[in-house]
Amino acid sequence: MNRRQVIGVGLAAVMAGAAGPTRFGPDTVPQIARRLSRKPYVSAETPLPPSLAALDYDGYRRIRFREDHALWRGHGLPFQAHFFHRGGLARNRVEMFEVVDGRASLIDYSPSLFSFEGAPPEGLEGHPDLGFTGLRLLNPINSADKFDEIAAFIGASYFRGVARGGAYGLSARGLAIGAGEWPEEFPVFRAWWLERPAAGATSVVLHGLMDSQSLTGAYRFVVTPGVTTVMEVQATLFPRVDVARVGFAPLTSMFLFDQETGHRYDDFRPAVHDSDGFAVADADGARIWRPLFNPPATRISTHPGGAGFGLVQRKTAFADYEDLEARYDLRPSLWVEPTTPFPAGAARLVELHARSEADDNLVAEWRASAPLKAHHPVSLAYRLHWGPDHTDPTLARALTWRVGAGDSAGWRRLIIDFGPVAGDGALEAKVDISQGEVRSVVLQPNAVTGGVRLGLNFKPGPLVTTELRAVLTRGGKVVSETWVYPWVG
Repeated sequence: MNRRQVIGVGLAAVMAGAAGPTRFGPDTVPQIARRLSRKPYVSAETPLPPSLAALDYDGYRRIRFREDHALWRGHGLPFQAHFFHRGGLARNRVEMFEVVDGRASLIDYSPSLFSFEGAPPEGLEGHPDLGFTGLRLLNPINSADKFDEIAAFIGASYFRGVARGGAYGLSARGLAIGAGEWPEEFPVFRAWWLERPAAGATSVVLHGLMDSQSLTGAYRFVVTPGVTTVMEVQATLFPRVDVARVGFAPLTSMFLFDQETGHRYDDFRPAVHDSDGFAVADADGARIWRPLFNPPATRISTHPGGAGFGLVQRKTAFADYEDLEARYDLRPSLWVEPTTPFPAGAARLVELHARSEADDNLVAEWRASAPLKAHHPVSLAYRLHWGPDHTDPTLARALTWRVGAGDSAGWRRLIIDFGPVAGDGALEAKVDISQGEVRSVVLQPNAVTGGVRLGLNFKPGPLVTTELRAVLTRGGKVVSETWVYPWVG
C-alpha cells in the first residue's frame, strides 16, 4: 500500500501530494472530510516491522520522542509538540502538518526524532517512512521554566487532557459508534494540523481529520491549559451511510472499586478508580449524580439532560486511595458542556465488568436518538473541562454513600452524605424507589462535613434492579443534586 493510499484519496490529493506548503484555512479540513466521505474507506493501519508490532506496553514506552526535536522548541513560544512513534497496539499512521501564516507543511518522520533506549528495534532501518501515530502538547502549566504535558492525542480518536497540578486519568473520544454493543466501530484521527501559536498565546489550535467505515469528520480544538484545562471543540461529521448508535462527546474511564464496594477485593487500597460518578445537568438546573459501579455484567442507563454531562473524580484526597504510584487523587474530572444543542437524544452511561485497573470499563456519551443520514452533514460544538469537579455551587453535592443491614429481615439501610446546603429553613428529603418500600427517612446535620446526612431503610421489590432516587428540598425548591442508583439485589 503506497503513501497516498494510506492517507486516503482526498487527503493525498489536497495536502500530501502538493510540493511545499499549501494553503490552509477554516474550510480546508471540512473540505477534505467531505471529499473523503465520498470515497470507499481505506484503513489507516499499515504493516510494521515485526519487532515494533510485537512490542508490549513497557516495550512501547521505551520509545521516547527527543525533547530537543520538539516542534516550536527554540521559538520562544508557550507551547511545544512531541510525536508518538508507531508500535505495539499503536499501529495507525497519522499524518502531521504545521500551519504557519495560512500555509500547511507536512512534518516529516525520521527515526532520529526518537530514542529507543539502546539500539533501534530490529528491522527499523528498512522502514525509513514508518510515520507517527499521535501527538502530545506541552506548556509551562505548572512552572514557568518547565514544559509539562497538557494533552495527548493517540489511539483511534482517543485523547486526554490534564489540569495544573494534576495527572492524566480518563480519556475522551472524537466519536463513538455502538459503544457497549456489538459490533462497535472505532473512528480514527488520520491527520492533524497544528497551528503555530503566537508569542504569549494562552491557547493552541489544532485540526483533526477523522475517518471510519461509516463517516468522516473535521474537528477543530482550541486547548487552553490552566487550573481547569478547557478544550473548545467544533466538529462537522459527513456520513458515508446511514449511521445508527452514534455517541457524541464520548468519555472513557475506569472504575474497579470504592469504599462502598472495596470489601469484595483483596487490596490494600480503599479505592481504585479514575472516576467515581456520572453527572448529568438538565436545562432547568436539575442535576443527577449517579455513583459508578463495577457490575458483573454490562449495565446501561440513560438520563435526559441537555445542559451537560460528565464523569467525575469527586474523591481527591490521597487517603481515599493510598496509592503512591497511580495517584488516583490527582486524576481529573471531565465535564462536557454543549455550546450548541446536541441532536435529540439522552446522556448514556455504559458500565462494563472490569477485572483489573487496566480495564477501561466505563463509557459516557450523548447518544443520538435517530441515525445520522447518509450525505447529510452534522455539526457539533461543545467544551471539555478537564480538572476539578465542574459542580453547580448552588446545589449540595452527594459526597458518599453506604449500604448495610436494615432494621429487619429483607430491609437494607442506606446512608447518603450531602455537602453543605445553601440558604436557611427546614430541609426535607424526597426519596423514590422504582419498586419496593422506603421507611424511616431521617435527616441530620453532619458536623464533620458541615453538610447533611440522609438515612433511610428500603426493601427492594421482586425485580432484579431497583432504582433509588434521593434529593433535598427546602420550601419545595430543590437544593441538592439528585442521587440516583440502580440497586441490584
